Amino acid sequence: MKLGDIDLIDNKDEHSYELWVEKKRSFINYNLQNNQSVLLHTEVPEELQDRGIAAALVEKTFQYLESKNMKVVPICSYIRTYLKQNPKWNHLVANNSN
Repeated sequence: MKLGDIDLIDNKDEHSYELWVEKKRSFINYNLQNNQSVLLHTEVPEELQDRGIAAALVEKTFQYLESKNMKVVPICSYIRTYLKQNPKWNHLVANNSN
Protein backbone atom coordinates (compact mmCIF):
# COMPACT_ATOMS: atom_id res chain seq x y z
CA MET A 1 0.00 0.00 0.00
CA LYS A 2 1.23 3.49 -0.88
CA LEU A 3 1.33 6.21 1.75
CA GLY A 4 -0.86 8.36 -0.49
CA ASP A 5 -3.62 5.75 -0.20
CA ILE A 6 -3.72 5.88 3.61
CA ASP A 7 -6.31 8.21 5.10
CA LEU A 8 -5.43 10.70 7.80
CA ILE A 9 -7.45 10.27 11.00
CA ASP A 10 -8.25 13.22 13.22
CA ASN A 11 -8.45 11.46 16.57
CA LYS A 12 -10.16 14.20 18.56
CA ASP A 13 -10.19 12.17 21.79
CA GLU A 14 -6.40 11.79 21.72
CA HIS A 15 -5.77 15.23 20.14
CA SER A 16 -3.73 13.66 17.36
CA TYR A 17 -3.61 13.43 13.59
CA GLU A 18 -2.81 9.82 12.77
CA LEU A 19 -1.66 7.51 10.02
CA TRP A 20 -1.81 3.77 10.58
CA VAL A 21 0.85 1.85 8.66
CA GLU A 22 1.33 -1.89 9.13
CA LYS A 23 -0.98 -1.72 12.17
CA LYS A 24 1.29 0.84 13.82
CA ARG A 25 0.28 4.39 14.75
CA SER A 26 2.24 7.44 13.60
CA PHE A 27 0.90 10.72 14.91
CA ILE A 28 1.12 14.46 15.46
CA ASN A 29 -0.14 15.64 18.85
CA TYR A 30 -2.06 18.91 18.76
CA ASN A 31 -4.10 21.39 20.74
CA LEU A 32 -6.76 23.62 19.22
CA GLN A 33 -6.79 27.35 19.99
CA ASN A 34 -8.87 29.95 18.14
CA ASN A 35 -9.21 28.04 14.86
CA GLN A 36 -5.50 27.19 15.01
CA SER A 37 -3.97 23.77 15.37
CA VAL A 38 -0.93 23.93 17.65
CA LEU A 39 1.28 21.10 16.40
CA LEU A 40 3.22 19.86 19.39
CA HIS A 41 5.02 16.62 18.56
CA THR A 42 5.44 14.20 15.64
CA GLU A 43 6.18 10.54 16.26
CA VAL A 44 6.74 7.53 14.00
CA PRO A 45 7.50 4.08 15.44
CA GLU A 46 11.19 3.23 15.16
CA GLU A 47 10.57 0.24 12.89
CA LEU A 48 8.76 2.51 10.38
CA GLN A 49 11.29 5.35 10.33
CA ASP A 50 13.20 6.36 7.18
CA ARG A 51 10.27 5.43 4.94
CA GLY A 52 8.80 8.91 4.44
CA ILE A 53 5.95 8.36 6.86
CA ALA A 54 6.59 11.49 8.93
CA ALA A 55 6.67 13.65 5.80
CA ALA A 56 3.47 12.03 4.49
CA LEU A 57 1.82 12.58 7.87
CA VAL A 58 2.72 16.28 7.89
CA GLU A 59 1.66 16.73 4.25
CA LYS A 60 -1.71 15.06 4.86
CA THR A 61 -2.19 17.06 8.06
CA PHE A 62 -1.54 20.32 6.22
CA GLN A 63 -3.96 19.33 3.45
CA TYR A 64 -6.60 18.50 6.06
CA LEU A 65 -6.12 21.75 7.97
CA GLU A 66 -6.16 23.77 4.77
CA SER A 67 -9.50 22.16 3.82
CA LYS A 68 -10.85 23.25 7.23
CA ASN A 69 -9.52 26.83 6.78
CA MET A 70 -7.35 26.43 9.85
CA LYS A 71 -3.94 27.88 10.63
CA VAL A 72 -1.06 26.04 12.25
CA VAL A 73 1.27 26.94 15.08
CA PRO A 74 4.32 24.72 14.52
CA ILE A 75 5.88 23.95 17.90
CA CYS A 76 7.30 20.58 16.82
CA SER A 77 10.88 20.84 15.51
CA TYR A 78 10.22 18.29 12.74
CA ILE A 79 7.29 20.31 11.44
CA ARG A 80 9.32 23.55 11.58
CA THR A 81 12.03 21.86 9.48
CA TYR A 82 9.40 20.49 7.10
CA LEU A 83 8.03 24.00 6.59
CA LYS A 84 11.51 25.34 5.78
CA GLN A 85 11.93 22.61 3.17
CA ASN A 86 8.37 23.00 1.82
CA PRO A 87 7.59 26.74 1.83
CA LYS A 88 4.41 26.16 -0.19
CA TRP A 89 2.73 25.52 3.19
CA ASN A 90 3.86 28.75 4.86
CA HIS A 91 0.48 30.34 4.15
CA LEU A 92 -0.97 28.02 6.82
CA VAL A 93 1.32 29.30 9.56
CA ALA A 94 -0.46 31.58 12.01
CA ASN A 95 0.99 35.11 12.02
CA ASN A 96 2.01 34.97 15.67
CA SER A 97 4.15 31.84 15.19
CA ASN A 98 6.49 33.05 12.44
